[in-house]
Amino acid sequence: MEIRGISIDVLRKDIKNLHLGVYPPNGRVRIAAPLRLNNDAVRLAIITRLGWIQRQRAHFARQVRQSRRELVSGESHFVGGRRHRLTVQEHDGPFAVKLTSSTRLTMRVPYSSDAAQRASALQEWYRTRLRKQIPALITKWAPKVGVAVSDVRIRRMKTRWGSCNAAAGRLWVNLELAKKSRSCLEYVLVHEMAHLVERRHNERFRAIMDAVMPGWPSRRAELNRAPLSHETWKL
Repeated sequence: MEIRGISIDVLRKDIKNLHLGVYPPNGRVRIAAPLRLNNDAVRLAIITRLGWIQRQRAHFARQVRQSRRELVSGESHFVGGRRHRLTVQEHDGPFAVKLTSSTRLTMRVPYSSDAAQRASALQEWYRTRLRKQIPALITKWAPKVGVAVSDVRIRRMKTRWGSCNAAAGRLWVNLELAKKSRSCLEYVLVHEMAHLVERRHNERFRAIMDAVMPGWPSRRAELNRAPLSHETWKL
């Protein structure tokens, strides 16, 4: 459906109410509509919210994004919410990545390595750091939410910071969270744990978040704050 030059994805679902969303990075608009509503009713609902849609799209357009990284010395890379300057050192040996100061990230690479191989090595380093942080956070927060988490897995996601499988008690977190602060990682884990109790973003879900993690909207704002990658996620 197109309204005033804005293309809108309409998804028909067996739900009671309309759910309208504007998604990064380019302000894609999607509306989930109850089966009982015809196209005219859906169109009218969208028109009444056009001002909000346009404000959200303008917000995403203004956000600063990092360009794709080429893994060369001098680039900036985020680790745990802080910017670090990358130093690449070629040597006759395997890949090795470490923080050499509070502002410096050093990567030792084989002489023959290319950008794709360096990126893969850095991602594995991020994955290892993230994997080490998660168990203590699950131990801290799962009892507060009142859930049992069977497993937490890390993967690259194109549109989400996290997801869950309520039946299995399993959580997934985006590998990009290794670049964010511990506070952001905690928020994503608690958010997904709350979804083990309540699947939707409704009043019950918000009540759980308010009770377990007061002030969680500020953490969410930090999570989605610029600078963002060339890809963007939302929660």
